Amino acid sequence: MAQLETTGPAGERAGPLERALSALAANPVLGLLSDEARRGLVAGGSQIALEPGRLLCQAGDAGDAVYVLLEGEIEVGIRSIGGHDLRLVSHLPGAIVGEMAALDGGTRSADMVAVRRCSLWRIPRALLIQALESEPKAAVALVVELSRRLRASNEALEAARILDLGARVANLLLKEAGSAGRVSLTQTEIARRVGASREKVNRKLHEFVAQALVRITPAGIAIDAPERLAQLIETAKRS
Repeated sequence: MAQLETTGPAGERAGPLERALSALAANPVLGLLSDEARRGLVAGGSQIALEPGRLLCQAGDAGDAVYVLLEGEIEVGIRSIGGHDLRLVSHLPGAIVGEMAALDGGTRSADMVAVRRCSLWRIPRALLIQALESEPKAAVALVVELSRRLRASNEALEAARILDLGARVANLLLKEAGSAGRVSLTQTEIARRVGASREKVNRKLHEFVAQALVRITPAGIAIDAPERLAQLIETAKRS
């Protein structure tokens, strides 16, 4: 596993410490803890910085801590049967990361990698368990959040199982398209999220272009026929 860069004890840098406190307060789970409990978690933690592409942890690592994402983006994924990286979910600032293994004390079930430059606050498992035991309301909220994430992971795995590549790419494009109908993901990012090679994704996108479904522009992929992309997905589900 890649070595992590840490900044030392929590008290040495007021800036990251205060950002960690703000992130915990805004979090739908740990925000239910008392102010005293949140300060205890932060005081017992430390900051971690990751460059893009660096591992936070990988499948099989000990679940000895939970992380609060302060900046950047963390992607959770597994290796598919075909040998490609399959993205399960992506976490943005304010999210709790790595809580499943930290709760049961088991090993990590997936890899977690920095998509962008990240800053995280590491909270040791023992402190998290102590806080949740003392304030059950937050523990219940964490169970709800875990259920939501498990459902999202199951949906991603089910899509990878029943949808062909064209339908998976179409599904991702429709989900990521903003109000302007444009997707800013690179082909490499799309490939990682659908569990395929970049070359196969490139060929599929050019098929979509030839069918007047999308256009590849300098600003991203423009969606020209969302209804037809949706129909492609429904056809794949029925086949």
